Amino acid sequence: MNTQNTTNDIKVPNHDLDVLKQHFPQCFDKNGKFDIAKFQHQLTTQPIELTTEKESYGIDWLGKSYARLIASDAATTLLKPNTTHNTLPTHQHAQNLLIKGDNLEVLKHLANAYHEKIKMIYIDPPYNTGSDGFVYEDDRKFTVRELQQMTGVDAEKAKRILEFTKSNSNSHSAWLTFMYPRLYIARQLLKEDGVIFVSIDDNEVAQLRLLLDEIFGEENFVGQIVWQTATDNNPTQIATEHEYVLVFAKNLTSQEYWEMPSEKGKFIQAKYEELKKIHENDIEKTQYELRKWIRKQTNGDDLSGIAHYSYIDEKGVYYPGNSANTKPGGYTYDIIHPITKKVCAKPEYGYRFTFETFKEALANGDVQWGENESTIPKIKKRLDTVMQKLKSYYYEDNRATTAELKTLLGAKVFNNPKSINFIKHIAKFILSANDLILDFFAGSGTTGDAVMQLNAEDGGDRRFILVQIPEPIDEKKNKTAYDFVQSLAPPTPEGREFVPTIFEITKERLLRAAQKINTGLDEKIASYKQKIAELEKQIQTDEIIEELNSINLTIKTIEQQKTQNSFKIFETMPIWEDYDYDATQLDPQAQLFDETKLSAEDLTALLTTWKTYDGIALTQELEVVALDSYKGYSHADKLYLMDNGFSTETLQALLEKIDTDKDFDPKTIVAFGYHFESKNLRELAESLKNYKNKKGSEHNLNFMIRY
Repeated sequence: MNTQNTTNDIKVPNHDLDVLKQHFPQCFDKNGKFDIAKFQHQLTTQPIELTTEKESYGIDWLGKSYARLIASDAATTLLKPNTTHNTLPTHQHAQNLLIKGDNLEVLKHLANAYHEKIKMIYIDPPYNTGSDGFVYEDDRKFTVRELQQMTGVDAEKAKRILEFTKSNSNSHSAWLTFMYPRLYIARQLLKEDGVIFVSIDDNEVAQLRLLLDEIFGEENFVGQIVWQTATDNNPTQIATEHEYVLVFAKNLTSQEYWEMPSEKGKFIQAKYEELKKIHENDIEKTQYELRKWIRKQTNGDDLSGIAHYSYIDEKGVYYPGNSANTKPGGYTYDIIHPITKKVCAKPEYGYRFTFETFKEALANGDVQWGENESTIPKIKKRLDTVMQKLKSYYYEDNRATTAELKTLLGAKVFNNPKSINFIKHIAKFILSANDLILDFFAGSGTTGDAVMQLNAEDGGDRRFILVQIPEPIDEKKNKTAYDFVQSLAPPTPEGREFVPTIFEITKERLLRAAQKINTGLDEKIASYKQKIAELEKQIQTDEIIEELNSINLTIKTIEQQKTQNSFKIFETMPIWEDYDYDATQLDPQAQLFDETKLSAEDLTALLTTWKTYDGIALTQELEVVALDSYKGYSHADKLYLMDNGFSTETLQALLEKIDTDKDFDPKTIVAFGYHFESKNLRELAESLKNYKNKKGSEHNLNFMIRY
């Protein structure tokens, strides 16, 4: 039996320490404390020069030790579901998440369930311009003496750190202290081949680069995108019409090459498929019509740089690449013409490709020959190999982006919303069809909107997690946004005032975006159904029946896509002020927390927090398990016993279910200690100790009491 004070001890796991324990167990004492001296001694046996000099290249600032402290400090909140929203039929099975709360707290809650589960993170944090003051509560209420002891800084530095955390300072030090713990935890959430994109402007781009170098490693820097926004926000002599996006990988060595099929290439390919069908695979006719169409498109610059892909053979569209080297020093070898059996003409400066490359092309049927040996052979470049890379430059008209959001919401509630097109653009390079993206500075919800649009376009099943703090909207600074949220205000209990926040805009934008996307999908379905009606009037040949089956399958797929445009809502709530468990053993005389004041909503929050701590995704519903008249909550190998009223009869029902239900095989049983009498806990613990069920499972049951 194990007793845990989990609720007040939800911390981000130190997986780096786990790696050290795995490879250097001899460097830890019996209490699990790392012995740096032993570790250094281990390294001296290796050809590594270890120096204790403090001077090194990097970034340091007032508050760095404090930032590290709050990154590992325990969360001060619980997570609770928005039951009203989440139980609606539209959102009941949603796999997307919108979470209301301080993102540092939320990231700590996600650290176990989503460890190395996120493929891509995009964030647009405060730029520290002096006008985007911090609304995040990173002051952990330490005294100067406490901070000294925990971080090892002197009294003067500890005092200065606490002063700027309380003053919402926009200094570089304050901003770095704010960003460090969030980025540190974010890295742990990324998959090994995951990537983070961080938007920033000139105010902090230099500091951010050094900070990301430290957290992700300079070797994992991918690049810096210059994003021209066509908006001059700089009152100085130089017009600033751009922002930056810094890109870092979790592990660059695990990255595949970032490229994807060219949009222009896909445009030509689609036309080719259409013409091939019309001309019944006649190569000459298809090629003639394709070239005519390409010439027409090129006049409008739609296919600039790719119009030469206008040749066709049995394998598809290609163009014959130039074989000649452009200067002396090319490859020289003989190529025998397949018909004349004579050596083909050679380029003046030799071939630009090796003989091995030529042989590979020949084996694949990708060599274009002349009628005889007088023509230099060429290698065919296939259209389906035309790729585009993620560029270091991107242009976006901010006015169009603002207008798009204004049209969706019916009011200009955000002055500079992020671009859907930009997020879709970078997501296409990074995200596979069912990957997970995280944005913990959600703002107007652009990332969620972009993911839903992208899925609707290509049939993907990408999912998002958005986090937004309930930042109050200042009526004087943005009356339009204030009035907009007021118009959405739900009924509030008497005496409570509804405070408009940015979160409500995030939520409403996602709801309206989903509705708009689903309306478009419904229009597609209606079009397909009309096509079905037309086909059903025709003679039902094999071809017609096959086309009907294909259309019906497409409709079914689109219906499934509609269900993806939904999301569950969770939010953080403070841990109860007097919730402080100090008992180290079961003592019936101990004066513990008054559990009678906990509501059903409070227990749901506790259960949600614990299951997430145990690695169960927030979108994963727990199954209700009937144990006589008592209810347990189960998923996979865990069973939670949260409610009052556990009795001997309940225990008998539990053991019987373990013995007889082939689908019920918990390995860990968690009991909420405050809702159990001491004798019931002892009885439960003794019964489960070394319990062998009748199904022959070989594992022992792990029983723990939590507070």
